[in-house]
Amino acid sequence: MTPVIFDFPQPSSLGNNIEKALGAGKGKITIRPFPDEETYLRVETKVKGRNVIINATLFHPNEWFLNLLFLADTLRAQGARQIILLAPYLAYMRQDKVFRPGEALTSATFAKLLSSHFDYLITVDPHLHRYHYLDEIYSIPTYVVKAAPLISQWIHTHIQDPFIIGPDEESGQWIKEIAKDFSYCVLSKKRFEDGHVEITWPKIEEIKTKNIVLVDDIISSGVTMYQSLKYLQEMGAHPPLCIAIHPIFSTHVYEKLLDSGATKIVTCNSVYHPSNGIDLTPLLVPALKHALKNLPL
Repeated sequence: MTPVIFDFPQPSSLGNNIEKALGAGKGKITIRPFPDEETYLRVETKVKGRNVIINATLFHPNEWFLNLLFLADTLRAQGARQIILLAPYLAYMRQDKVFRPGEALTSATFAKLLSSHFDYLITVDPHLHRYHYLDEIYSIPTYVVKAAPLISQWIHTHIQDPFIIGPDEESGQWIKEIAKDFSYCVLSKKRFEDGHVEITWPKIEEIKTKNIVLVDDIISSGVTMYQSLKYLQEMGAHPPLCIAIHPIFSTHVYEKLLDSGATKIVTCNSVYHPSNGIDLTPLLVPALKHALKNLPL
């Protein structure tokens, strides 16, 4: 029996692409607020005995995360066999340590909530720093898809003579895979409590002769990218291209980066944004097929 895929909280081109590639059924739900703003939710598609995929990029989850849990529980009550959460962007990975007494370890709490409502989790390049693997906090099977091959392919196709720069040590895990056929360097960064970032640049001979590509897993506040763009401009580099796996742009950050000297910003479609130029479907479909094949009966 073919699986059913629900796009949540709203339809997306990524969900539509995956649905077609898998030959999956389209899941339909009705969600509306009661007068007191509590949620009314109804699953319109029959799911009894079928595997269900929920494509829910966990971007700004506080706005609708409770509805996601309502959906998962309703699917379970309607007889869904197994429920796969496809979360191209996985939120709440930032707070991975209690730095001060009394702080909430939100990454662990969030993982417990997801693990208690889903049978399997697929995500793209989660922001692993102090955790090395998702199973340190998730109790369900997880599958991590790496976007590096698609980004590397995009650079091969669109950029002549590139030089890849990763803004900090954390980006090294992605940069080494993306730039295996290119020249590259990984910078050193120190972040202060007030949000200030200090980047250490080595001497890079290729700055003035190659096409610079700045690559990071997430662009959020844009502080690191701003400083990198400013430095490259001062060094006389060609206007660089910026690439991010997850476009988590704070207010006006995208526009400010373009105004600060970026020739273009290209992102993966883990989160919908006009900058999306790299489609994750070719990587996510095999991961979903693997999950569907290995789910317990």
